[in-house]
Amino acid sequence: MKNSARPEIPAAAWTRSIGQGWEKPYTVRYASNLDDGPWHGMPLGGFGAGCVGRSHRGDFNLWHIDGGEHWFESMPACQFSVFEQVEGETGRAFALCTEPATDGSLGAWQWDSAVGTADSGSYHALYPRSWFVYKNGLAANLICEQFSPIWAHNYQEASYPIALFNWTIENPSDRPITLSILLSWQNMVGWFTNTLKSPDVKMRDDGSPVYEYQPRIRESAGNLNRLLKAGDRIGCVLDGSFETAAEGDGQWAIAAQAANAELFYHTRWNPAGDGSDLWQTFAQDGALANHADETAAAQGEQIGAAIAVRITLTPGEVRSIPFVLAWDFPVTEFAAGVEYFRRYTDFFGRSGKNAWAIAQAGLDHYQNWRQQICDWQQPICDRADLPDWFKMALFNELYDLTQGGTLWSAASDRDRFGQFAVLECIDYRWYESLDVRLYGSFALLMLWPELDKAVLRSFARAIPQSDDRTRVIGYYFVQKMESPHALRKAKDATPHDLGAPNEHPWEQTNYTSYQDCNQWKDLGSDFVLQVYRDFVLTGGTDIEFLAECWEAIARTLAYLKTFDYDNDGIPENSGAPDQTFDDWRLQGVSAYCGGLWLAALEAAIAIGKILLANFSAVPSQYKASLEYLREAIATYQAWLAQSQLVYATLWNGQYYRLDTGSGSDVVMADQLCGQFYARLLGLGDIVPPEQARSSLKTIYEACFLNFHDGKFGAANGLRPDGTPLNPNDTHPLEVWTGINFGLAAFLHQMDMHEEAMRLTSAVVHQIYENGLQFRTPEAITAAGTFRASHYLRAMAIWGILLVKG
Repeated sequence: MKNSARPEIPAAAWTRSIGQGWEKPYTVRYASNLDDGPWHGMPLGGFGAGCVGRSHRGDFNLWHIDGGEHWFESMPACQFSVFEQVEGETGRAFALCTEPATDGSLGAWQWDSAVGTADSGSYHALYPRSWFVYKNGLAANLICEQFSPIWAHNYQEASYPIALFNWTIENPSDRPITLSILLSWQNMVGWFTNTLKSPDVKMRDDGSPVYEYQPRIRESAGNLNRLLKAGDRIGCVLDGSFETAAEGDGQWAIAAQAANAELFYHTRWNPAGDGSDLWQTFAQDGALANHADETAAAQGEQIGAAIAVRITLTPGEVRSIPFVLAWDFPVTEFAAGVEYFRRYTDFFGRSGKNAWAIAQAGLDHYQNWRQQICDWQQPICDRADLPDWFKMALFNELYDLTQGGTLWSAASDRDRFGQFAVLECIDYRWYESLDVRLYGSFALLMLWPELDKAVLRSFARAIPQSDDRTRVIGYYFVQKMESPHALRKAKDATPHDLGAPNEHPWEQTNYTSYQDCNQWKDLGSDFVLQVYRDFVLTGGTDIEFLAECWEAIARTLAYLKTFDYDNDGIPENSGAPDQTFDDWRLQGVSAYCGGLWLAALEAAIAIGKILLANFSAVPSQYKASLEYLREAIATYQAWLAQSQLVYATLWNGQYYRLDTGSGSDVVMADQLCGQFYARLLGLGDIVPPEQARSSLKTIYEACFLNFHDGKFGAANGLRPDGTPLNPNDTHPLEVWTGINFGLAAFLHQMDMHEEAMRLTSAVVHQIYENGLQFRTPEAITAAGTFRASHYLRAMAIWGILLVKG
């Protein structure tokens, strides 16, 4: 604790009154999809370490401690509270949350009574930092800054399971103020693991595969809490009864540091009771009973721990007190017996007994960590050419790298940064959907490029593999048709995803079964483009990365070419939804898939030429023969020449037709994704630039301006006058957040800057003004509904910054 100035909250931060709700927040489109309501705040925790979420009510309510799994429930005992007494007046105490416990517990506590008004104070968020600015009649100015040590190109601290809470307290009055801050926490060790070790997979009403998650919530028998002190630091470790850590085993730790202050503790109180055993002394004068008890919890019993720091500030004095929450759950288990250690264990060990060491590291380094975050964010925050709403969304959309069921494994000889993966979303619970990350991975590439390359290496390893299991296809189930049994993963097909949390991610791929992904016409192209993108945009020097992916590139292009049934050089869509718009039928050669194919061929040719020119630098285990490389390049050049002639026939004088087989006049918003990528990577244009601009102008008018006056964003596909081909269509009439950000990047690329920002603004404001913050969905509709929250593709907003420079 030291004298300190008030923290500066960036003007770009998302801001809302503490406890302020929404009159009519967006609601879920399909009843079976996840809708936890709008009370979401910025998550705290490192990538792949598990995370917790604290809403702007002040409650901790999101628990992604078990890798890939979701639990949303407010835990009232996990709480900050404050006691304040101005000299000569009666003191008062209340929990800093506007939502009292609703489960019958903690009836003796007082709660923040100013809800959703200017008097309640304000919440601000600019990931990975957020702030609570408290009022509620307090005489002191009280601000809590929350963060985890996440900044660009950081591959160590960004993995830590830790949250810092730096409290700044200012006495603006002419009398001394005594103020005490309490952090209470429930012992939840052992709770977050699935009791169904091999859960059955079922088909949901929307055709998606789902499985049950039944964590051990409130099973606390054997847990115990211990007091720890070190100089001017105090804390409690909340432990469990285990010898060798399995999933769910580990520790929590709470700690604070305060010189020239009074430190208090209570290591065993009952969070399921009325809370008076903790609250009675705290409400009296801001102290705790200094009760230390390491008795383990009995069957059915709940126990909590708490620490408090009390100070007296003279008039005009400003002081700060850091609190820290740390956890150590080193093991992630997928299917029974399939276990991985988390990345942070490379730095803190794998025993599950290191929560106190992690907390101590936080108290040692939190000021430096905060400065590292500021140094990373400040250049963007200072840019006059970017509006604050854009800066806000740019940083806050990174929340998904913490909250998206993220996996980050310990390093190995093969993977020196470990393996990494983020869920497509909670509803579609499988990792790194390749079509989705075509746009959605721009953030990871720009900020943590080694992690993005790790993901693509996993796809490269998976492409030659096969999985002969079969399953029914959800699309036919939804259409009430009999489904064929489709192969899980065909040899040399690019998988759609890297698997799911209930199986073996990275090794068992293609978890989704809504469509037969072996038939998709965009995945192979998506893979090739992302490999070349990562090479070009990280300096163009990582020859080993290209070489490691080359065999997979050659295999997947050859596989994709087998769908060129008329041998005109370009694969045809089948008429079934067989691409990222997996509820939208394309027939014959399509503008979307065909353009990606052309760009991928250009990228493959460029990769082959780079490997030829740097042949001596290619590691022996990845070396193809010179003759093989030359033959592959010649083959791709021949395919490209053929394909360009066919693709040109899609041009209708104004935009590129949806496809050659349907006769549809629908304007597809993402029709020229291939052209966007080709230009982004310095490859040859796949269409004339003037035709690209004409198409973009048509898309902007038909899909954006003529769709509810541009209020919601661009719908995926409308007729030139803005009317739907079929008013009952699903995907064509949805606004996909990530596709819109990708389209905005394309508009910038073609010097349509005003249009790009107007489109981006419409989508950002729909998200952050309607209760979708920190759970950005894949799709929104004009009816005020959404689908697939916590979605990966929305991080495409970083592609806009990439193009703008």
